[in-house]
Amino acid sequence: MTTTAVTATDTYRPTRTFTFATEFRRQASRRRTQLALGFMVVLPLIILIAFQLNSNDNSNSGRRRGQFSSLVDLATAGGLNFALFTVFVSASFLLIVVVALFHGDTVASEASWGSLRYLLAIPVPRGRLLGVKLAVSLAYSGLAMLLLLATALGAGTLRYGWHPLRSTIAGDIASGEALLRLLGIMGYLAVSLLVVAGLAFLLSVATDAPLGAVGGAVLLQILSSILDQITALGAIRSFLPSHFAQAWLGLLSTPIQTDDLVRGCVSALCYGVIFFGLAWWRFLRKDVVS
Repeated sequence: MTTTAVTATDTYRPTRTFTFATEFRRQASRRRTQLALGFMVVLPLIILIAFQLNSNDNSNSGRRRGQFSSLVDLATAGGLNFALFTVFVSASFLLIVVVALFHGDTVASEASWGSLRYLLAIPVPRGRLLGVKLAVSLAYSGLAMLLLLATALGAGTLRYGWHPLRSTIAGDIASGEALLRLLGIMGYLAVSLLVVAGLAFLLSVATDAPLGAVGGAVLLQILSSILDQITALGAIRSFLPSHFAQAWLGLLSTPIQTDDLVRGCVSALCYGVIFFGLAWWRFLRKDVVS
């Protein structure tokens, strides 16, 4: 009669430790995730209420006044226009903050709580831990953008109807084609925000301060935007990560202008690969268990 000894190494499977579903549920239970996703739903409703209040004020005075009123005229032309306006006002700052929050807080918070060393002592392979956390952060960033677009499109359509998209740089765009272009805009924004995601993720593995990682990524993106406005820098501006931030406007023209879109995607992917690569290099060599 023979017996087979079962050791820990016989039952250990790296792929069974720290799964995507487990981390997704963990992050879903966090207050910052709930607040960030909740605000993506609330923001279009706030804008809708603001438009309604502005409309009531103008009807009482008998006329429209100011630049904001002209923006309201265009944004309230239909659900597609309202969704486009919501995306426009969110892309320059809000989406940057949300993406930086999901990527800058993910590893740094574990380190600040002291739980990172215990995760690695399970043991969870470092590469797997970082890969799962990055995948979950990207998933929540994409979910936040979809919630913003879906809520704005739904609320705008219910309030203003389903009409062709009006644009100041081209003629009206049929509803079906406009919806595809709107999805294309969100896709481009998702790619361009990989710069922020990569930088925040790099800072997250380099520091134990979540706010420092999030704030650092946001501030550097703002600094890039400020430098991009200095025309004296000349061709140097084209290498700034925020230089092609407004390239998605090419999707609103007829015909579609794709030159800056392609350059913007290439630039964002290059920066993203560099930042994510540095994050991996840093984390695999970082002493987090002492």
